[in-house]
Amino acid sequence: MTKKIVITGIGATTPLGGTATDTWTNLLAGQSGTSTLNHPWVAETQIPVTFAAQARVSPADVLERFEVKRLDPSSQFALIAGREAWADAGSPEVEPERVAVDWATGIGGVWTLLDAWDTLRERGPRRVLPMTVPMLMPNGPGAALGMDLHARAGIRTVVSACASSTEALVNAYDRLQAGLADIVIAGGSEAAIHPLPIAAFAAMHALSTRNDDPATASRPYDIGRDGFVLGEGAAALVVETEEHAKARGAHIYAELLGGVVNSDAYHITAPDPEGAAAARAMIGTIQNAGFDLKDVAHINAHATSTPVGDIAEYNALRRVFGDLLDGIPVSATKASTGHLLGGAGAIEAVFTVKALAERMAPPTINLTAQDPAIPLDVVTTPRALPAGDLLAISNSFGFGGHNAVIAFRSV
Repeated sequence: MTKKIVITGIGATTPLGGTATDTWTNLLAGQSGTSTLNHPWVAETQIPVTFAAQARVSPADVLERFEVKRLDPSSQFALIAGREAWADAGSPEVEPERVAVDWATGIGGVWTLLDAWDTLRERGPRRVLPMTVPMLMPNGPGAALGMDLHARAGIRTVVSACASSTEALVNAYDRLQAGLADIVIAGGSEAAIHPLPIAAFAAMHALSTRNDDPATASRPYDIGRDGFVLGEGAAALVVETEEHAKARGAHIYAELLGGVVNSDAYHITAPDPEGAAAARAMIGTIQNAGFDLKDVAHINAHATSTPVGDIAEYNALRRVFGDLLDGIPVSATKASTGHLLGGAGAIEAVFTVKALAERMAPPTINLTAQDPAIPLDVVTTPRALPAGDLLAISNSFGFGGHNAVIAFRSV
């Protein structure tokens, strides 16, 4: 028998705020989390893109000193977001053997890896930190959070580029349906605002180059969009069966209806321009949830602000919904947060959950001249969602052709 799976806690540290509450408030206020990078390495490396969406609150201001020293920034963000989500869920008293972690990252401990390489070259092997390997491993963030929560039902890490944390949520849903845990903390983190990833993304012409106006650089669907803005941070959601949540008197934000993970098998970086596999993921997600296309009341789009990616997702959406798409409000929240890569799906899941819980679709900023080739109903100021039973989906797509879609229902 299919179980009802619900969200009972959320946490985040992002370019918009150090908590989920602050992030959501500033998102609704139309703020941008993007700013000029003020680091010596910007001039030293002569990187062509000099801005990014940096975390609003430094982990050093939140964590203990020993935690900062022993964890890569991607793990630091995970610990902050995960602890907030766990506290928001009421700090559940659950047997450790029934607690699991489904986490995600796109790149992992890149700061640790590259700092260690610099140390090796400049100071020799004896100066390389002994914790370097566990700090740089992609499973480091999930492991740090799992140890903090004493999760012994399994710690799993997904590395599927920008679809990673949406896939982690699908995995959490499946784990709970299989009865392998009573409660799962799921999400994703990323900390790749480093000169090498910036230079590499810039080399493939993936990043916006609006160095003179960073706050408006991420502009999904705009005719002047020229690439994504690299972001950092983490988001976490506490996921459990409705039966388990009600038994402990937990607050329920929304129901997680599961999702679909598939792949384009088209190109290592470019999406399938026709959006065929992405469309199948959306259709499968909605059908598996037991709903019809006409039931979808809100979409949080992947919408990275790249010339190719935005239109490919539009083609997929139109392929799925046809004329119904014209009446569905679409939010493209990377305009405010930048692109958190492996953490993007998690923070956008938080936004989708909050949109349903508060009946409010968040705005898409920086849309000054909408591309006529993408005639979506884009939410540009906070918009009230209707009363009644609401269904929303959140899309995530990544390099390598990874596609992941999840659905939520209001409660």
